[in-house]
Amino acid sequence: MITEPIYLDHQATTPLDERVLEAMLPFLTSEYGNPSSAHAYGHSAAQAVRTARRRVAELIGAKNELEIVFTSGATEADHLAILGAALAVRPHGGHLVATSIEHKAVLAACQRLVDHHGYTLTHVGVDGHGRVHPADIIAALTPNTVLVSVMHANNEIGTLQRLAAIAEITAPRGIVLHTDAAQSAGCGLLDVAELGIDLASLSAHKLHGPKGIGALYIRGGLRITAQQTGGGQERGLRAGTLNVPAIVGFGAAAHLITTDAVPPLTRIRALRDRLQDRLLEAVPGAGVNGHPHRRLPGNLSLTLPGIEAADLLDRIPGIAASTGSACDTGSGEPSHVLTAIGLTREQSRATLRLSLGRTTTANDIDQAADLITRTAHTLAPASANAA
Repeated sequence: MITEPIYLDHQATTPLDERVLEAMLPFLTSEYGNPSSAHAYGHSAAQAVRTARRRVAELIGAKNELEIVFTSGATEADHLAILGAALAVRPHGGHLVATSIEHKAVLAACQRLVDHHGYTLTHVGVDGHGRVHPADIIAALTPNTVLVSVMHANNEIGTLQRLAAIAEITAPRGIVLHTDAAQSAGCGLLDVAELGIDLASLSAHKLHGPKGIGALYIRGGLRITAQQTGGGQERGLRAGTLNVPAIVGFGAAAHLITTDAVPPLTRIRALRDRLQDRLLEAVPGAGVNGHPHRRLPGNLSLTLPGIEAADLLDRIPGIAASTGSACDTGSGEPSHVLTAIGLTREQSRATLRLSLGRTTTANDIDQAADLITRTAHTLAPASANAA
């Protein structure tokens, strides 16, 4: 008997780790100082922020904790990165490159430069697995290209991009390379120095931290034009009183990953493969989207032919999952990511996004596989009988 839905939507958000909550609680109660205040309460808060900044830097392989700027989340980080870096180089009339499967926050930031600052934008396509080819990045560049944005791991199909190869293209040309790494940082897959990244957007709630806090990694020496001005916090790059409890939570969540205090990714990947194998065997014609190997360990984007994915989920209240990005829920339009990898409108509507995390158990997987299989057979009886 299922008392609570099986949670398979970790790419939308992750449950707050109890150890993270424990670290945050003092800064919601007794440790209430403003980190900008020059007294004992302020000093305590400032020290907590410094510790969190160092822990986030360690998580992504940043050389210096001052390369981390706290934001309200990855969306704000995307906007600060793209507008801030581009306008620092060319206030008017530059060129941008982004892949066709970027998060909508990235695409919106690029479009703002197009609409208000005279920029042009080139969308680079991806292959059927969702990977962008470095040669296509080269072909898209112009003498006016200021910035290239390529997400590290896609939030729908989980595909990982070859950022190091792309950095070898952008760095010699003096072009800034930005990546939305909200999905990959929590898996310990992001090393900004190793990959050659200039800017990386992060979000705490994707790695068992609190919502409402994120960060932007800015490679040392890179010029950024602030988009939110005021009191000069975050070295003048992001004004506003710091959200100390959330920052502490972000740091605590990052520290759990770097100290191996969480289940290994091999366990999550094995559970994902178990769910994938069971569903592919049980549902005729089912297919997996994204790269077969180079994708997030907990990601499973599955197309079930002839079945409306939203209808299927409505009929399974015992499973919490999605049909695509949580940001697109209710839009009624096919996913731009699934369209970019070649799926038709009907195939996109037949696609589930099942995402596992550190709280997922083998029992969750077995129950979910049974529920999805039974419901899929009910919705497509002819296909089920053919099996």
